[in-house]
This record gives sequence, C-alpha cells and structure tokens, in this order.
Amino acid sequence: MKIPHSKILIIDFGSQYTQLIARKIRENSVYCEIYPVTSSIKKIKYFEPDAIILSGGPSSVYDNGAPFISKEVLEINVPFLGICYGMQVMAYLMGGTVKPANNREYGHSNLDILKKTKLFKGCKKLSPIWMSHGDIIVKAPDNFIVTSRTENCDTASFENREKKMYGLQFHPEVAHTVYGNKILNNFLFDIAGVEKDWKLDDFISGKVLDIAGLTAGKKAICALSGGVDSTVAAVIANKAVRKGLKCIFVDNGLLRDSEAKSVMKYYRENLDLNVKLVKASGLFLKALKGVVNPERKRKIIGRLFVQIFEEEAKKMNGVDFLVQGTLYPDVIESVKIFGSSSVIKSHHNVGGLPKKLGLKLIEPLRELFKDEVRIIGKNLGIPDEIIKRQPFPGPGLAIRIIGEINRKGLGILRKADAIVTEEIKNAGLYDKIWQSFPVLIPIKTVGVMGDERSYESLIALRAVSSSDGMTADFVELDYNILRTCAARIISEIKGINRVVYDITSKPPSTIEWE
Repeated sequence: MKIPHSKILIIDFGSQYTQLIARKIRENSVYCEIYPVTSSIKKIKYFEPDAIILSGGPSSVYDNGAPFISKEVLEINVPFLGICYGMQVMAYLMGGTVKPANNREYGHSNLDILKKTKLFKGCKKLSPIWMSHGDIIVKAPDNFIVTSRTENCDTASFENREKKMYGLQFHPEVAHTVYGNKILNNFLFDIAGVEKDWKLDDFISGKVLDIAGLTAGKKAICALSGGVDSTVAAVIANKAVRKGLKCIFVDNGLLRDSEAKSVMKYYRENLDLNVKLVKASGLFLKALKGVVNPERKRKIIGRLFVQIFEEEAKKMNGVDFLVQGTLYPDVIESVKIFGSSSVIKSHHNVGGLPKKLGLKLIEPLRELFKDEVRIIGKNLGIPDEIIKRQPFPGPGLAIRIIGEINRKGLGILRKADAIVTEEIKNAGLYDKIWQSFPVLIPIKTVGVMGDERSYESLIALRAVSSSDGMTADFVELDYNILRTCAARIISEIKGINRVVYDITSKPPSTIEWE
C-alpha cells in the first residue's frame, strides 16, 4: 500500500473513544494509525509521524500498573495532543501535578476559553463539551499555560507553544463536544501542518499491487460471508490473484433464513468470483453443544472456519494464502492494550485464529473502518445490495442467542429476524440505521395467550445508529414499528410471549449482546 506523505500516530491508553479519534482524522483525508501504549520508541520513530495524539484511558496516573509512555517519546520533535488521560500523562511526565478531583465530571460540561490559541481558532468562548475524568491537573508543568476551564476543572486545556504540546481534559472526538471537529482540524492543519493526501482510490490500486506482488502467481482462498467486508476484500484480491483465487462460503448453520441460498445466487450472478459453498451446519452445532460462554463460542467458530479453509486449500493443491475481510476495529477490539482490562471481545477472524494457521493471511482492509470500506466497494462497482447491507457478525446467530445454541432456538431467532428486517424495510429505515436485529433470551416469563397462561421465552429488539460500530446510539424507533414487530413475533412464532426493546448505547454496552 502506498503510504501517504502525512501521517498521524495515535498512542492508545485504552479509551473506548480512541477509534473515533482515528475516524475523525481519516474523514479529513489524513492517514493515521493506532499503536498500543506498549509500543517501543523504535517502532514509534520508524512510523515517522507528523504529529502524535495521546488518547484517553480508564486509569489514573497513580494506579499500580497504570499505562505510561517514556518521557523519551515526548522528546520526539513533532506536535503532541494529549486527550483526557493522555493530557494527564503529559502533565505528569513534564513535571505537573495530577490529583483526584473533588467533583468528577462524566458527561456534558461547558468550556470557558481563557486564552486565544490556534487550537481554539473559530470556537466560541463558551461551548458544550464532553468530559469523562476522575483526576484533574492542579498544576500545569513549567512553561505550559492554561487556556480553558470548566466549572469543576480549572485546567481543561493547556499548551506549550514552543514545544507544540497541547492537552485537552475533554473529548473533542465525540459529537457532544460542539467544536470538537474544529479543534481537531486546528491541530492537524494549523499546528501540525499536515496535508490532505489520504485517498481511498490510491488505497485500492496500492493494495492490488501489494497483493499481486505478495502472491506472485500462487493460489489463495478467500473467506466470504455475504457482507460488505468480505465481498470488498474478495473483489480486491480477485483483481490481483485472478484465476488463482477461490472463494469459500461456509453455511455454518448460524445464518439467517435462506441466507446461504440467496448469497450464493447473488455472487454467481453479479460478481466475477469463483465461489464454492461448503455445508457445515452439523459440524458447528455439534462443537457448540453445551457452550454458553460467548468468548468460547467465538473461539470455536473461528477455529472451525480455519479448519474448513485449510481442508479446502488442500483440495486445491498448493494454496499458500487466506484472504479475510478483517477491519481495523476488529483488530483493535481484539488486542490487549495493557494488562487484561481493555479487550472488548474476540472477533472470529482475529481472536479465533490458531497460532499455526497453515496459510499466510492477506487482509486487504485491515487498516480501514466500515464507512471507508463502503466507499471503496462503491468505487469498485459493487451494488448497493451488498454495500448497504447491515453488518452481520461473523459468529452469526450464535451470539444473538444468549446461552446454549440449538436448532430450536435458531429456528425461533431466524423467524424473528425475518420479521424485524421486513418491518424495518417497510418503514424505509433499513439503509438509514446501522443495525437492527432480535436477540433470543432463553429465560421464561409468564404471559396470557388466549385464555391460557403461558410460560415462554422473550425476544429483545436492538436498533442502533453508528458510522463505524465503535460507538453507537440506540434508535428511537416509532412505537408503531415496535408494536407491529412485537405483535407479529408473538403471534407468528411459537415459544415467545414477550418482546422488549434495548435502549442502551455503546459504550457502555456493545452493539451485539455477546
């Protein structure tokens, strides 16, 4: 891949908003990458960043085992922006004083700008921001000036203009900070002086050349799921490998109603891909019998996927590569930032892979977010039927059934999913929201159906809005849509007598229930 001239490095201290910072930067046509706080100074310097952003995180600088960078990192001659915990680390290492706050701030606050500065150019003196901190900086380091405050925080931002070091106690990357985009843009273009040279068209051509050079006439197989990620990865790989690429679509028994049939029909009729269907529902359901832990489900499913691909590769004689549609959020969410507290979940195509794969991985989309993949797919000519398809998890319905997986539960969930999808499409909302789906919760609740008492399971409905899946808000669905979905699910599906609606956002929840 052709690396752009301008590059921003984000050092991640474990914040759930770190990926959002990266997305905001990419949206401005500037390339950036996220490195864990454990990255060596050698690796950081090798990246040759034009600026470095220190992310937020859940720790206090005084916690045992709190994540830190070395002061040597701060001596790299580039502009720095510390956000929340990243600002506190900067203050602590530069000789300032950080203490627990008397009044912690979590949520909305109001920023009062005290000094004229490049970072706040174009921002009103008073504006809403989003705070999330328990510690505060009570003394800025020498030669740093305080540039803003809030009601409960006297040092909401500071800077050392000579060293080009800036700190924000609040989160500019979230939508609740009204001038957040303006502040990030000011840092990127007025302070760091970077260029807008991150172009997705260059990414496509660069990836095709990279993969062609890597494979050099050798064979590869591609894991297809029917979704936008794996489809775009397959089309890019197909341009590079051509006849040497064979795509595998696995019917693992965890798909939605008639999905295997419709996906295969679509691929064969609309895309120039060599696709084979592998029917393996019995294998997956047997391996998942009695398993209730969601992480174990993901690991088992990932292991079986790889096992199938290895077996198919042997049939092709001389396959060396496996192509996957892994995205940047998949990689980030599956990696331990520090200790063991920052792992959100294992992704079946990341955390489920054994150490000895037997095939070399090709992941064309590994550096990209979902919205970037959709843009690339459109540029490649992939129709909206695939591009605008709502995300569907790799482990399928296995993580939308709480607890053990069995054929009865899968049958119930498939029917509920078909109803929800149909009603969301009827309302004209399918392309406007990120995801909408039911979850089967196998606990019994009392109900009255007809003249008799019932004791059946319940379905939870989930609909969220998002741009990349890293953060999400629940959708305020019209009550008529919810009422119709609930009425149809209860009347058309035996075994369900109650429907509830999930109104939590991400964070604190994840989008999927498991």
